[in-house]
Amino acid sequence: MVAVDQIKEPIITLRNVSKHYRNHYAVDSLDLCINKGESLALIGHNGAGKTTLLKLILGLTRSDTGSIKVNGQEPWQTSDRKSIAFLPEIVSFPNSMTGKELIKFYARLKNLPESECNKQLELVGLTDAASRKVGTYSKGMRQRLGLAQALLGEPELILLDEPTSGLDPSLRKKFYNIIEDCKSTGTTILISSHALSEIETRIDRIAILKRGRLVIHGTLDELRAAANLPVQIRVSTVTGQTPIVSDALKPETPFRKFNDHCIEFDCHQDEKLHVLKNLSRIPSGVTDIEILPPRLDDLYIHFAGEESDL
Repeated sequence: MVAVDQIKEPIITLRNVSKHYRNHYAVDSLDLCINKGESLALIGHNGAGKTTLLKLILGLTRSDTGSIKVNGQEPWQTSDRKSIAFLPEIVSFPNSMTGKELIKFYARLKNLPESECNKQLELVGLTDAASRKVGTYSKGMRQRLGLAQALLGEPELILLDEPTSGLDPSLRKKFYNIIEDCKSTGTTILISSHALSEIETRIDRIAILKRGRLVIHGTLDELRAAANLPVQIRVSTVTGQTPIVSDALKPETPFRKFNDHCIEFDCHQDEKLHVLKNLSRIPSGVTDIEILPPRLDDLYIHFAGEESDL
């Protein structure tokens, strides 16, 4: 099942795209539209075709079959590459240049003023390290420097390959805040990531790849509806009172007891109200009830199987 795109202004259109190396299909008969101003996440195990797909969109390699259009043009023929930014998973810069020298170099390529360099270095938190050699930067600092150069000139389309690799939790949060700010101005975001818990609430749509094929794509809610996985219900009680919950559930609902004050069980959507009604009849002892829908990790395993090495 593949969701139907609703917006009629795609910035990227892929039709029956395939790319193979010898006997291996890195991308296989793939159809996908990415709409202007939206954010879409590519997820899949290593070797699923995510990075190859990004390279095809960038025009760094050509497909063997099918059609790829970026703003109505084939990627290798596009006349305005300044409007497209790319941050690879492994950022490599000359160690002998300072952070500011490097950003100024990329700014000159886009005919941007030096003030734009200062703005981007401040945005990613590298102002104090701008005069240091890139060779002294940590992996996380290099990643932030890469983001700074990608954002130069307010690109219309940003492609990100494992962009938060090497960033600590606070910097990851700041990174996604920056990306959200870009999106709010109409920038299209295409992100490939293994960090499923990070991206599930930060993107508009998700595309799951497996062995080069598009398994499904859509919003998180659409993927949940298609998977029809059970929700988890977690009930907290006064210490020692979990038996009152298990008694209310038996025999129809198997449960997992975490400890003497928390119990968890699964139920399908059509059973949820009935189970909650049973819980509401418990006279006392329950302190909290949480309803947890399937996470993106669960959906990924459901659609792509267990071969993942995410």
